[in-house]
Amino acid sequence: MADDVVKYGIIGVGMMGREHLVNLAHLRSEGVIVVAIADPHIPSQQLATICADSFNWSPTVFSGHKQLLDSGICDVVVVSTPNMTHYQILMDIIDHPSPHHILVEKPLCTTVSDCKKVIDAAKRRPEILVQVGLEYRYMPPVAKLIELVKVGTIGQVKMVAIREHRFPFLVKVNNWNRFNCNSGGTLVEKCCHFFDLMRLFVGANPVRVMASGAIDVNHKDEIYEGKVPDIIDNAFVIVEFDNGSRGMLDLCMFAEGSKNEQEISVVGDVGKGEAFVPENVVRVGTRAEGGVGVQTIKAEDKRIKYDGLHHGSSYLEHLTFLSAVRDQGIQAPDVDLQDGLLSVAIGVAGQLSIEKGRFVTIEEVMDKPKCNPII
Repeated sequence: MADDVVKYGIIGVGMMGREHLVNLAHLRSEGVIVVAIADPHIPSQQLATICADSFNWSPTVFSGHKQLLDSGICDVVVVSTPNMTHYQILMDIIDHPSPHHILVEKPLCTTVSDCKKVIDAAKRRPEILVQVGLEYRYMPPVAKLIELVKVGTIGQVKMVAIREHRFPFLVKVNNWNRFNCNSGGTLVEKCCHFFDLMRLFVGANPVRVMASGAIDVNHKDEIYEGKVPDIIDNAFVIVEFDNGSRGMLDLCMFAEGSKNEQEISVVGDVGKGEAFVPENVVRVGTRAEGGVGVQTIKAEDKRIKYDGLHHGSSYLEHLTFLSAVRDQGIQAPDVDLQDGLLSVAIGVAGQLSIEKGRFVTIEEVMDKPKCNPII
């Protein structure tokens, strides 16, 4: 950086973009300032401006990301636009003459082929840091469970089971998230988080995926420009990894009557660990000690200054990416483009498995053609 202040621009200031703005405001003591926002949607611009004003910030407002990039006033850009726009925006940022570090919301792109093109483009610009917003890694109970696995507390991981029982998809601008070709499908849009966690826990890469899912309760009576939503609202997904371990996702998006939105179980040949969100509890025990030896740990991270929509994980995501930006050349981003690609690939394989009614290999989806977005 030219000075100690890191200047951010936010591309896409809908609900998640404004959430990033508030997280960055809580990092102002770390030398962060939001100097620009870009969004073609006037109501989103207005809400973001009001939000920025509450922190005594006055960012320049642009109607498009190209104008923001051309302004030359940003060091870092946050991409929090609708999923189907990520590819072109990322390519425009990477190809721009002025380098901008990038934090891109999940999923990296909606297709495997677009993810791969972004990775190839980024290789030509090694001076640009890119982190993918798979922030569930930073949720305190999840981070604690990751730590326990890494130090060998439960031995060699054999099985990972993740349950997300939650509310339906929220309403987004122009209802873009109601259609698979815009979002990548539910298993890409929502569940890339969990596939990323599975890879972390098992320490291996995916080989093949089997999924069963449907749209059974939500969105069935909705119609947008004559089209009925096609996003699934529940699924079971099994993922097999190249070290013989397996992961399972149990997703239900009409389960508001749940104490915990996420429950994660990781079982190894020595013991078992569990994480519960938002209860912020981790339980861990060994086979040798049995049930009487299970310990309950309250998971906290005192660095968090703002809990926000994701239990402090977005704050920690920004904190760690800011550290990488300041230590460029020394510290790599926590969540890189390859992580983003593989989390999407598992989701795409799962969507295809539901469609075809069979196992789908990761190799099979690596060149799956792109569908045309529904705007």
